[in-house]
Amino acid sequence: MQRPVIKNNHSRVIDVINWAVEYFSLNGFNNPRKEIEWLLEEILDCKTLDLYLCYDEELSAENLQTLHAWIDRRIEKEPLQYITGNCEFYGRKFFVNNDVFIPRPETETLINIALSVLDSVSNQKILDICTGSGCIAITLAKELNNPNISAIDISNKALNIAMLNAKNHNAEINFEQLNILSDPYKNKLDMIVCNPPYIPINEMDTIMDDVKLYEPKIALTDGSDGLSFYKRINDLAPSIVIPGGHILLEVGLHQHPQFVKNILDVKLFSQIEIVPDLNGDPRILKALVN
Repeated sequence: MQRPVIKNNHSRVIDVINWAVEYFSLNGFNNPRKEIEWLLEEILDCKTLDLYLCYDEELSAENLQTLHAWIDRRIEKEPLQYITGNCEFYGRKFFVNNDVFIPRPETETLINIALSVLDSVSNQKILDICTGSGCIAITLAKELNNPNISAIDISNKALNIAMLNAKNHNAEINFEQLNILSDPYKNKLDMIVCNPPYIPINEMDTIMDDVKLYEPKIALTDGSDGLSFYKRINDLAPSIVIPGGHILLEVGLHQHPQFVKNILDVKLFSQIEIVPDLNGDPRILKALVN
């Protein structure tokens, strides 16, 4: 299918939308309108409603050139967030590229639980394990009352992105490159938060191409059964989280939440529960350290 005809180096917003909806649809995208709206909103720096309020306005040749390049990338299933270079999380924009896992709306449930647990208490010591883009640590830093937040990741490239995001949001975080599966960690904490790689290695071929082909494998799977980080946190947390402190861990779907729950030693943890996200899916394991 041909791209929209550029007349006098310009094309109307509505013409581009109509063409792109058909183009994405023919290429098998489930929500073709959302695809083009996302890209145009970024190029024109506007909201969805604005696109339709200015539907008769023309895009410049430069904007069309950018849009065409982005559409070519999206047709190859590259995630929209990597194409535009940013992603919204908890009402804030975070820079992302293919060195980091793309923040998901479901993870906002972890933030809500952390805020409800910590409330207005100041100087809470929190460790974000597998920080990636830094979205969890940075959001907590902005939402809580003078917290003391550390964030670790095995990937130096991911930490560079996280530090850039922290600078952009004026958030004070202590970042450190560390392999939590093998390296020691001894700082005392009030809370551990973690969205670890939890896809079992034998299920990697079953995930959608947008994820499998573009997001960093190290952020998706532990190379094993998808439970390695939970086992490590079960062993580590009781020695570094103060009694009465919490662990909040994102979990996968299907049987995964129960597998993770079964890992926790009931002699070391209490009030163990799986909290659903806004979709009703079991999402966050919450537990109190005895």
